[in-house]
Amino acid sequence: MKFFSHALSASCVAAALLLAPASYANASETALPSAKIAADDVVITEHRANINGERFEYTATTGTQPVFNAEGEATAALFFTYYERQGVKNREERPLLISFNGGPGSASVWMHIAYTGPKALRVDDEGFPIMPYGVKNNPHSVLDVADIVFVNPVNTGYSRVLPGPDGKMPSREQQQKMFFGVNADVSYLADWINTFVSRHERWRSPKYLIGESYGTTRVSGLALELQNRQWMYLNGVILVSPTEIGIKREGPVEAANRLPYFAATAWYHNALADDLQQQDLLEVLEEVEAYTLNTYLPALAKGAMLPAAERQQIAEQVARYAGLSTQTVLRSNLDISPRFFWKELLRDRGQTVGRLDSRYLGIDRNDVGDSPDYNAELTSWLHSFTPAINYYLREELNYKTDVKYNMFGPVHPWDRTNNNTGENLRQAMAQNPYLNVLIQSGYYDGATNYFDAKYTGWHIDPSRRMADRIDFKGYRSGHMMYLRAEDLKAANQDVREFIKATVPAADEAAKYDAQ
Repeated sequence: MKFFSHALSASCVAAALLLAPASYANASETALPSAKIAADDVVITEHRANINGERFEYTATTGTQPVFNAEGEATAALFFTYYERQGVKNREERPLLISFNGGPGSASVWMHIAYTGPKALRVDDEGFPIMPYGVKNNPHSVLDVADIVFVNPVNTGYSRVLPGPDGKMPSREQQQKMFFGVNADVSYLADWINTFVSRHERWRSPKYLIGESYGTTRVSGLALELQNRQWMYLNGVILVSPTEIGIKREGPVEAANRLPYFAATAWYHNALADDLQQQDLLEVLEEVEAYTLNTYLPALAKGAMLPAAERQQIAEQVARYAGLSTQTVLRSNLDISPRFFWKELLRDRGQTVGRLDSRYLGIDRNDVGDSPDYNAELTSWLHSFTPAINYYLREELNYKTDVKYNMFGPVHPWDRTNNNTGENLRQAMAQNPYLNVLIQSGYYDGATNYFDAKYTGWHIDPSRRMADRIDFKGYRSGHMMYLRAEDLKAANQDVREFIKATVPAADEAAKYDAQ
């Protein structure tokens, strides 16, 4: 049973009129309809859940909250959904998890209705679409241990730029400076989080950020931005399928780091030699990782100086681990591009493998070529997620609008200059002894591969003084590991345990002990 209420303040009405055409404000009978989003407008619904063996009630607050500039003017309306467990005696002790997806330009839909939220996408156990489309109860959600807000950055979901005080929209160049870049994104989202935390009286709560893909760049930057400009200190940052977060891994490192992912994919598709196929995946990956660091990377670093005999040996071993021919590896100068791999691995079978999750298969017009015609996994995901989120928001959370829900929104060109987010995360950890990091990756993710994620974890803090505060978890799936039923349970449990372990005891001070 659900109970609905719709709250719209006087300021919300003013904002709505600001966004409406002049004819609407005059209530003219000849007014033309216009799809606009209110700047500050929420719907609250009540629900019941059975999560991790606990039955409880929760509310879902769905709607918009403005982004304010330095003059206090609303510059954008950010769409969000906030889940809050009811019956909590001490709200100040209850963690708050703030969730972002990536792109940049992606809505928060993915983790919202498939990972940590109280509803999970209706797909089969491996993550493939089934009909009728929609969502089901998620018994593995972390809502039992933390309240969750899913945030859609500007131009994603229903979030939109607002006109200025003169009623005119900012130019595209102005919008980019305000919203569409590594540092602009972090800056305005930190302001928005401050407003959200204040409005919902969560300043005393332990706070966590979770980001997926480009969202890991976003939350890594936010960790320091929140501390240094909002004076808001976190307990944890969760990096799901992380990007490089400004930690460079170019040249031989970038090329070598792909090999464990290639091996995982080839193992999954039964494309390796029998002795490797007979081993468990993790046993194979342990062997390949050691070879990558100790042999393959140094060989690639030698470039043209690598002796011919050694070059041949490297090619044979790389081919063995990647499920390719030795001749193919030699013709690639030992450096196999991911796009070529997705096309080449199953070429003889007439199939391609997915980019973000290589368990997914595609078929191309021609078997020749050096890259797939399309990303098999993404078309599958859009197939199931798009109808589900549009149905869920309108029919279960009662948020109705004629504005289109942007699965991917117009945010490009994206300014990627001065991306120091990895170093910012390290600095935030150094300044805040409470702050811990959890990294989650799928072994079959070819866009942000799991070995790159491990590498990122190793290089967040080269000093190793905070190594015990950075943890890595791997899963037998891809970029969105939670689509696979077994990993939905495991990954949520890892987040749950991370949150429980990083909420300090009442008398545990945030300090470093003298050595």
